[in-house]
Amino acid sequence: MSFTKIALLFPGQGSQYVGMGKDLEQNFFTTANEVLKYDLQKICAEGPEESLKLTENTQPAIFTHSVSLLEKIKPLIKKYPVNLVAGHSVGEYAALYAAGVINFNDGVRAVHFRGKFMQEAVPSGMGKMYAILRANEEIVRSACAACSDEQEQVMPANFNDPEQIVISGHAAACDKAVEWLKTNGGERARAIELKVSAPFHSTLMRPAAEKLKTVLAETKLNISTLPYLANVDAKIYKAGTTIDTVKANLISQVAGSVLWTQSMQQITPDTLCLEIGPGKVLAGLMKKINPQIKILSLDDEKSYTEFLELVK
Repeated sequence: MSFTKIALLFPGQGSQYVGMGKDLEQNFFTTANEVLKYDLQKICAEGPEESLKLTENTQPAIFTHSVSLLEKIKPLIKKYPVNLVAGHSVGEYAALYAAGVINFNDGVRAVHFRGKFMQEAVPSGMGKMYAILRANEEIVRSACAACSDEQEQVMPANFNDPEQIVISGHAAACDKAVEWLKTNGGERARAIELKVSAPFHSTLMRPAAEKLKTVLAETKLNISTLPYLANVDAKIYKAGTTIDTVKANLISQVAGSVLWTQSMQQITPDTLCLEIGPGKVLAGLMKKINPQIKILSLDDEKSYTEFLELVK
């Protein structure tokens, strides 16, 4: 099949692994060390895994890896029009780098603070996250509504694919929602508690969003040069989108749902999608969201070779 469009997709937290970036140009990792004033490069290359999993390290690690891989392939896609960029959660920062909105130094600094603020927003044990499998959006939203009150809330956090929706919020409310789904979610519904350090993309992240607002106010952003798909509303924002709009989306994203399924459903079959970052999580999700879409994960040797054949 011939492709008339290219979409650049950037993964989010959970795609990291020890050893990531070893085969990439190390300039960006060296710069990240200088900006952050600690050895992120060593954490990515050698671990330990516990250090890489710390949100304040994970987010700049993924951003740095994604930007390094993007710069590696840029000369290869110059003759092809990039029609869209998108990133899963923190991956949106790499997408905005690709769209000319943020430079590397400011981006790696922003995602480091974003991760730090998200980690600090909630005391340990207050929140939980569950992956809900094989239950549709309506049922999951009903479970969250039935099990939330003024004191404790649970909400859909990530719409990862049509049969995987992550819920997040206060621990007790999350547990209630899981019990509600056992009764009302149908025989196929299943819940898996996620081993996370905080209830991301829930109302408990509002303090982190407020702190991030201050960081972004001090960060130089540019008007976008490419259309980008925003997590928070699954809307395509045209090239030329204002800085204020981008900032508002990034702030809302912290405590809002990641509408990845809804976003990927907007991509047309004549689009070649390139997953640019560690791992191949987004390729796995795309197969469940829209199997008609061709997606290549460029951190994977086989997919990268196929990519080289396509762009000859």
